Amino acid sequence: MIGTIERIFQQISATMPEESFALRLWDGSERHYGQGAPRFTLTFEDESGVLDVVRRAQLGFGEAYMRGDLDVEGDFQLLLRFAFEEPVRQMHLGAQDKLRLVSSLLRNRKNNAKRARKNVAHHYDLGNDFYELWLDRTMTYSCAYWDEGCEEIDHAQEAKYEHICRKLELKPGERLVDIGCGWGGMLEYAAKHRGVSGVGYTLSRQQYEFAQDRFVRQGLDDMVEVRLQDYREAQGKFDKFVSIGMFEHVGKECFDAFFTKTRELLVPGGTGVLHTIGRDRENEIDPWVKKYIFPGGYLPSLGQLASGMGKTDLCVTDVENLRLHYARTLDEWANRFEKHRERICRELGEHFYRMWRLYLHGSAVAFKWGEIRLFQITFTNGLRQDVPMTRAHLYH
Repeated sequence: MIGTIERIFQQISATMPEESFALRLWDGSERHYGQGAPRFTLTFEDESGVLDVVRRAQLGFGEAYMRGDLDVEGDFQLLLRFAFEEPVRQMHLGAQDKLRLVSSLLRNRKNNAKRARKNVAHHYDLGNDFYELWLDRTMTYSCAYWDEGCEEIDHAQEAKYEHICRKLELKPGERLVDIGCGWGGMLEYAAKHRGVSGVGYTLSRQQYEFAQDRFVRQGLDDMVEVRLQDYREAQGKFDKFVSIGMFEHVGKECFDAFFTKTRELLVPGGTGVLHTIGRDRENEIDPWVKKYIFPGGYLPSLGQLASGMGKTDLCVTDVENLRLHYARTLDEWANRFEKHRERICRELGEHFYRMWRLYLHGSAVAFKWGEIRLFQITFTNGLRQDVPMTRAHLYH
């Protein structure tokens, strides 16, 4: 089995001769690839880790790393980049894992309100203290916007909110609905800087309680509020609509329900922004991510998004791909996360720390080298004749 790993590393080294890396086995023996000091060393602590990687591809690698059956010293992201090289892409799940994956997809085919609440709790109700360790001061868990001159993530997240406000053309007195409002950062910014009122929806109880307290502390509770409800339960009419980093949880079978509800909430001619992770091709989410990080998740293609909007007369007016903005955001999160390794391991365990370390770095690599994208789509409810003719209003 170790011969398979060696062959893959040799093939990758041949296509990336500028990179140097090493493989270390449980008996202390090492194999070096490329010239110079290795940028990383992949260590297998015993044979079980090798078996997992060879027989179960990325899912096996992830689980072996979480258990500590393999370890990585040095440039973790360079190793993870190899997942997008052809020798690794040719590795496939074993028959048993494929069967489990298909069974899971069939069980979770319809992401109804009950299942959606359970899936959201799995990821977002880990404790606000945990997220406060590595998110910025606005408690924003979505792609930042690294505007010219932005060096700190706090500023980049505020720049993201400003960028969206400009796309929405928010004006004082308008009403904004935020589907998947997280800890309330967008609503707070829009109320403070644009003078709007609004309602946010989340399925995470911890996000809901944090946002409620946040609005009271900021003296904004007479302008904005948060509701602990599914998007399908949202009511009212709003001038503007926003959803940031929530659509990934909707599920392919519920696209029509989401866009139908979007149109119901928006007044005729109202403007919306959908900010979501997507991908170039229609494909299922990585099996390790789906199993451990985002159960029920699905990353849509741009075609699926445009088609879903079109079926409900939502008219796409602008599309931006902020791929590299998210890669930089994830690098920042991963660095901040790793600074708290000791506390996270003490409170949540080494297994949890390794899982989230792999998730954050792996996601950054997927945006840099894979087919994962960040789409920011501006749209209107029906045709508007007065939409901006250029993007000048975004940059001046």
